[in-house]
Amino acid sequence: MSQAEAVARTPRPLWSLGLLRSEIVMTFRRWRTLALLAVLAGVPVLVGVAVRIETGGGGPDGGGGEGGPAFLSQVTHNGLFLVFASLAVTLPFFLPMSVGVIAGDSLAGEAHGGTLRYLLVAPAGRLRLLLVKYATTLTFCLVSTLVVALSALATGALLFPLGEVTLLSGTSVSFGEGLLRALAIAVAVAVSLTGVAAIGLFVSTLTTSGIAAMATTVGLLITVQILDTLPQLHALQPYLFPHYWLSFADLLRDPVYWDQLEKNLGLQALYAVVFGSAAWARFTTRDITA
Repeated sequence: MSQAEAVARTPRPLWSLGLLRSEIVMTFRRWRTLALLAVLAGVPVLVGVAVRIETGGGGPDGGGGEGGPAFLSQVTHNGLFLVFASLAVTLPFFLPMSVGVIAGDSLAGEAHGGTLRYLLVAPAGRLRLLLVKYATTLTFCLVSTLVVALSALATGALLFPLGEVTLLSGTSVSFGEGLLRALAIAVAVAVSLTGVAAIGLFVSTLTTSGIAAMATTVGLLITVQILDTLPQLHALQPYLFPHYWLSFADLLRDPVYWDQLEKNLGLQALYAVVFGSAAWARFTTRDITA
């Protein structure tokens, strides 16, 4: 057997860092991706400026609680709370919508552009390409969340004082520990988006139109968000992927309440497995003509 034949028969690894690196670079070089990140970075600035104008830098004492309004009431006393408030504001729609756009276009956009067939030849393959596309979307989940958090931190430091952080449980921690909790919250928010990423990837395998895939993913997101607010569906709501999204607020307690966080992690993992498997079943049997 010649050396060329031996190389040709060598099994290709399932994972390729080179392919992943190339896909990540290509995704983050697109104007659409940069525009989405710019919009996400602008939200904390708008929130911070609005709070500053409304309160004149002072404002009434804010109480603890869960969700955006309670965090906003604390921003004037500590700019670090703008990170928590901004994540609470962007998580219900802006962040998942952005992830839905990236995930929905991941395969459908390649098919529409006529490049999908070329990606499936050596050294790529269907399963490998699917994994790389999902990993790239997860990378965007983390990057987009960190963009919101860093923009909020910079805006909060410019507009409001910084110092010890009073947690929702009433205890105070140092600013350094507050930063660590902010990082943990950003990671928890990014994890909350893994279910949306898997749904978007699955939808992307069903069509050759990137616009249709993005619109369908965002439409599903809006629909599920509405269903999660209807009291008549309370028995179903714990199984909807956005139900535990705001559980990241429990990281601002001492001790941390892990129950809702663990439920959110398990639910996102379930959606990732179910819709990831559906995407694999569809994509590996799909007739690629473009």
